[in-house]
Amino acid sequence: MPRSRPLMLLALLLIVAAGLALWGQQRLEMAMAAPSQAPAGTRVLVKPGESVRGVLQQLAGVQAVAEPSLVALYLRLHQQRVRVQAGTYEIAQGSTTRQILRQLDEGQVVLEQLTIVEGWTFADMRAALNATSTLVHDWQAKPDAQVMAALGAPGVHPEGRFFPDSYKFAAGTSDRRIYELAYARMKARLAEEWTAREQGLPVATPDEALTLASIVEKETAREDERSRVAAVFTNRLRQGMRLQTDPTVIYGLGERYDGNIHRRDLETDTPYNTYTRAGLPPTPIALPGAASLHAALHPAHDPALYFVASGLGDGSHHFSATYAEHSAAVRRFLKQTGAKPDRQSRGGGQ
Repeated sequence: MPRSRPLMLLALLLIVAAGLALWGQQRLEMAMAAPSQAPAGTRVLVKPGESVRGVLQQLAGVQAVAEPSLVALYLRLHQQRVRVQAGTYEIAQGSTTRQILRQLDEGQVVLEQLTIVEGWTFADMRAALNATSTLVHDWQAKPDAQVMAALGAPGVHPEGRFFPDSYKFAAGTSDRRIYELAYARMKARLAEEWTAREQGLPVATPDEALTLASIVEKETAREDERSRVAAVFTNRLRQGMRLQTDPTVIYGLGERYDGNIHRRDLETDTPYNTYTRAGLPPTPIALPGAASLHAALHPAHDPALYFVASGLGDGSHHFSATYAEHSAAVRRFLKQTGAKPDRQSRGGGQ
């Protein structure tokens, strides 16, 4: 056998091997460049700790990645490490596998949104968080006192301590994060408003200001009235008058409130009944928003001591500086609406 034949065979094998390697590399590159066949708007939820191979299989299941095994091989051969971050990803129509992997590596998740509404109670807020399926409910079973302790405020009543706002988060975020953000935001906003407060107000501490703001929040939803409502309660506090505001009575009733205020409710003493007790209630009664916080610390320069619904159906009120003027406004309201006298003839928030 001539010596040239083995050399020719070896050369042929090398050529075949090189060809196969080139073909294999091309196949891997094609797998990485393959466009997604998933329908527009397709979303994939990546759970914390999920592996790259597991995510690739999930993507293959929605036709976003055509050949997950080849993609995994490409990553291994090229020593490319994809840091898969948890969250919900929306796959753009026609995205290549390489683009999808970059999206996963950079954590380009779809952000969910939870809105905590002005005037909600802390119980309302907790119910909303617990009902949000895209959150991980690490704190769902924690009693209120343990929540506050975990936030670094042991012994503090939670009502009013969380800022109502819209909070964005990635799916799979712990509910703890929302509590932390809302608590920190209220703390910062209250400190800011307290520092810039009008001087000479009858509130001695930021906590008292927060309580007053929560009453303002519950008494009116109108931007143009908040500072006037705050003025009524500020004037009453200065003169030692009882606030006589229904929202505090309702809060004190708790689950006993049946949707209507009865005379017996006004006469039943609780720490929150501002008809039977002077001054502010012991804690806020709701989560006040930014406008109510500002109004409580910058009340209008208005001599009013009373207000009553105008009866116009737009949520507005008539403000009065004297009881005689207030009584006349109440009579007009009763004539317009046919409401019962014992419901709308009181002072303060009425």
